[in-house]
Amino acid sequence: MTAQQDTAPVRHGRTVISIDAMGGDLGPAVVVAGIAKSASLNPDIGFILHGPRAELEPLVARKRVLANICEIRDAPDIVSMDDKPSHVMRHGKNTSMWSALESVRAGEATVCVSCGNTGALMMMSVLRLRRLPGIYRPAIGVLWPSRNPQGFNVLLDGGADIRADAKDLMQYALMGVSYARNGFDVARPRVGLLNVGTEEHKGRSELKEAHELISSNARHADFDFIGFVEGRDLPGDICDVIVTDGFTGNVALKTGEGTANLIAELLREAFKYTPLSRLASLLAYTSLRRLKKRIDPRQVNGGVFLGLNGTVVKSHGAADATGVSAAVKLAFQLAQSGFSEKLAARVASASLPAEDAGSEADGENT
Repeated sequence: MTAQQDTAPVRHGRTVISIDAMGGDLGPAVVVAGIAKSASLNPDIGFILHGPRAELEPLVARKRVLANICEIRDAPDIVSMDDKPSHVMRHGKNTSMWSALESVRAGEATVCVSCGNTGALMMMSVLRLRRLPGIYRPAIGVLWPSRNPQGFNVLLDGGADIRADAKDLMQYALMGVSYARNGFDVARPRVGLLNVGTEEHKGRSELKEAHELISSNARHADFDFIGFVEGRDLPGDICDVIVTDGFTGNVALKTGEGTANLIAELLREAFKYTPLSRLASLLAYTSLRRLKKRIDPRQVNGGVFLGLNGTVVKSHGAADATGVSAAVKLAFQLAQSGFSEKLAARVASASLPAEDAGSEADGENT
């Protein structure tokens, strides 16, 4: 038996986000606090919240801002972080994760947000939403703080699949371009291919082949390919989209998160060292808050599953209310832009012969 529907639907006229309330490290209270924070900042948002009704109803009732905009779907089972994706696929129909994806599949919500098990969420998303025609492997697009005007670079794959051949990397480039264009209004995104050096003779054979494929698609897909980039370019301003395989991307992402936390800890220690340094911290309080916000991983929480018939945002499992709210904000922005439809059009145009794809790209901003 699948999750049961509540009798009080979300009001019409809102952008509805489907929320998996369970599976995160900090429990459903943090998820409810996060969506309440989003609701207080955005009057045009609504939620379908999935999980055990008896546990969720008291949490929602305590958030007055969620009255009449949050519908609860009873889903008694939970996908834990330790569950094997293959087991979840066979026995997960009563879980909050399955129920949240079903709302997107049925067209009741535009985007699904979950803090749960990444492997299970990806496999279940592929099963329930299916891949876009022509997509070989879906990817996770993540945001990396950068010196670019939009404040972020798009990195993909962030860990959906540790393997990627040249055709996969080419499709990642197309999906990243659509994400940068529709999520951050970058009119003509610049794409870089992550490698151990910028020279064309360096790297594995699939990277050299991907270099040729991406370069040949750049003109009619309306983006600039700048060639190979290195790890130091992740936070830089020479490109807007950085393409790599899921293994490398996930290692880079976790390294960046750890480095940001280390910098924050070292700054706190440095300013506590002497009375003079503590005074200096007071004088620099505004600047330090600005820096903390720029490097805080919670502010860019949310990896987008790209290449599916529907949009799924994967929140960090340890996200607090601020992190959940950031993931919901991203989901809302993508829903408002019609991201899924535009991504499908971009991938479809790339499968056409070069001359046809060129004419289609000229006529549609995807």
